[in-house]
Amino acid sequence: MKRKHDSMSYGIVGLGRFGRALALELAHAGAEILVMDREEERVRELREVTENALVVRVLDKNTLSETGIQNCDVAVVCIGEEMDTSMLTVLHLKELGVKRVIAKASSAEHGEILEKLGAEVVYPERDMAVRLAHRLENAHVLDFVRLSERLNISKLLIPEHFVGKTVVELDIRGRYGLNIVAIENTGRVQDQVRPDYKFAPCDVVYLCGSKESIARMEDEMTTV
Repeated sequence: MKRKHDSMSYGIVGLGRFGRALALELAHAGAEILVMDREEERVRELREVTENALVVRVLDKNTLSETGIQNCDVAVVCIGEEMDTSMLTVLHLKELGVKRVIAKASSAEHGEILEKLGAEVVYPERDMAVRLAHRLENAHVLDFVRLSERLNISKLLIPEHFVGKTVVELDIRGRYGLNIVAIENTGRVQDQVRPDYKFAPCDVVYLCGSKESIARMEDEMTTV
């Protein structure tokens, strides 16, 4: 895989639903991607968004090396259903020197093994369930993303009692231990949040912090 510029490059192993969706999102964001799968039809579809789309039948160390995936900044193993293949692929990628390996896990046990092999683990089905649960539990929650066990981002529609108050007056960081990442107003996102910003009706705020801190703020918002 040849690097066109200094932006991040991603290698994606497995083009099932998760791998395909990830590849398309990265490609649409302008990222450089290398994708591979053993099914010709899956690979053919991705050739519309990247010239680095390969049919790879066997995921041994030599074959992976021939694809050039070791030159990617990040490799994502999206074959969680085949545990043995998934684990061996992670092992090969680490041995090839890939800087960062992320792997999809199909169970907690699978995830523990992947972590011991040096991979960052994602649980797509569980994470989607968590996001949906947060949206159903609280009318203010528009989305929820788990970055790690201790770090999450929540997208909230501000309650009425926030309107007219500034970031300093609300002191969300001091009261809840949450950082305001961005504020969205009428479709425009401000990622440089000024302390004197005064909240307007229908503002959407992006908050980063622990799950417990986010839950505490959500609870208070519903009881005021």
